[in-house]
Amino acid sequence: MDNQREGEGRRVLIVVENLPVPLDRRVWLEATTLVAHGYEVSVICPTGRGWDALQEVIEGVHIYRYPAPTEAHAGAIAYAREYLHFLWHMFRLARHVRRERGFDVIHGCNPPDLVFLLALRYRLSGVRYLFDHHDVCPELFEAKFDKKGLLYRVMLLWERLTFACASVSIATNESFRQIAIRRGKMNPDDVFVVRSAPQVEKFEIRPPDPALKHGAATMMGYVGVIGQQEGMDLLVAAADHLVNVLGHRDVHFAIVGFGPHLDEVKRDVRAHGLEDWFTFTGALYGEDLLAVLNTADIGVSPDPKNAMNDISTMNKVMEYMTLEKPVVQFDLTEGRMSADEASLYARANDPVDFAKKLAMLIEDPALCKRMGKIGRERVLGWLSWDHSMPNLLAAYDRIFNKAGRGRAGGYEKAPMPSQPQSHPDASAKPATRH
Repeated sequence: MDNQREGEGRRVLIVVENLPVPLDRRVWLEATTLVAHGYEVSVICPTGRGWDALQEVIEGVHIYRYPAPTEAHAGAIAYAREYLHFLWHMFRLARHVRRERGFDVIHGCNPPDLVFLLALRYRLSGVRYLFDHHDVCPELFEAKFDKKGLLYRVMLLWERLTFACASVSIATNESFRQIAIRRGKMNPDDVFVVRSAPQVEKFEIRPPDPALKHGAATMMGYVGVIGQQEGMDLLVAAADHLVNVLGHRDVHFAIVGFGPHLDEVKRDVRAHGLEDWFTFTGALYGEDLLAVLNTADIGVSPDPKNAMNDISTMNKVMEYMTLEKPVVQFDLTEGRMSADEASLYARANDPVDFAKKLAMLIEDPALCKRMGKIGRERVLGWLSWDHSMPNLLAAYDRIFNKAGRGRAGGYEKAPMPSQPQSHPDASAKPATRH
C-alpha cells in the first residue's frame, strides 16, 4: 500500500513539554514517520533554542509552540510553576488545534506525567490516549533530589493514572515495557517497544577535522544535556585523574550541549585547572554536530548508575556507535543492552575507573577500531530507527483498531530481533527512564 495513504484520515496531536520540535529528536522522528505514512500530525511544544515561531509547518508537521518557562532546577516549587505553565498552554493550544485541524489520538510524551489530564478532557469525544514513555518520573525525582517522600508517591500516582488512561503505550526499551506491564498494569499486547534510535542516513561517517582537537592526539566527545543527573561532575573528576594522575596530557574533551548546570560544570573544570583540556561548544546541530562527533576518538557517557539511568537508553551512546566510536560509560543495564562489546564499562559512579577505561582505549587504537565497528554493526543490525518504525506504526494500528476505526497500514507488532546478547534480568524484575 502507498505509504501516503496508510494513515489517511487519522489525526494525531503530539504533546511534549521538555524540548521544542524538531529539536526533540525522538518526537521528530515519530512525527515525520507518521506524516510519511499519511497521518495528519499536530504537535504542541515549548519554544527555545532558536525554535521560536509560535506556529509553523515543517515537513508536513503542524507545530504549535508556547513560550518556554525558565527551566526548573531549584526544587519542587520551581517544578510546580513549570508544570502549571505547561498545563495552561497545553489546554489552550489543544482547543485551538481541535478547532483548526482536529485530532483522534493524543500522543503524550513525559515528563511530566500530566498529559493524561488532557486525555481525560477529550475522552468523552472519542479521543484515545497513546502514552510515549520517555522518562520514569518517580525515579527521575529520586535522582534529582536523592530522596523519596510524599512527592515521590504523588509521582507514582500520576504514573499509575497515566497508564490507566492510555489505550496503548510505547516504551523506549524492554525495561520500560516491563514497568508499563507490572507497575502500570497494562495489557502486554498494548505495550510496544519503540527505541530511541538514530537515523543512520543522517549520521554519515566523515574524515575528522584536526582543528577541533586543539592539537591533542585523542579527543573525547560528549553530546547531550548538561544537567544534574548526567554525571558531568564525574566526567570532570575522571578527566582530572586521566590528565594529572595517569599522565595522559595529550587529550581534549569536547562537550556539546546545553542545560541548567552548564555554568556549574565550567566552574568545576576551572577548579580542577583543566580549562586547556576542555571545550564547551554549546548546542550544535546538523553539520556542526557531525563534525565534532566524527572528530572524536572516544564517545563518553558519564550518566551515573541510579534507579533511573540504569534502565534508560542513552541517545548519545547510540549516536557514538552509529559513527563507529568506541564508548566508555558506567555499568548500566540498558547501557550494556545497547552497546555490548562496543563499550567499556567503569565501576558504578567511580571516576577513577572511568579514567582507567579511557586510558585503555587511548593506549590501544586497534581496540578502539574494533569496538567502533561492533557498535556500528549493532546499529545497522537492529538498533536504527528503521527497526523501530514498524512498532510505532503497529502501535497506531492498535489504538485505532481499539477505537473501532479499522486497519490502515496493517502493521503487526514486531518481535524483538535476534540480538548478540540477551537482556539482563528483563524477565526477573522491572527496571526503570529513557
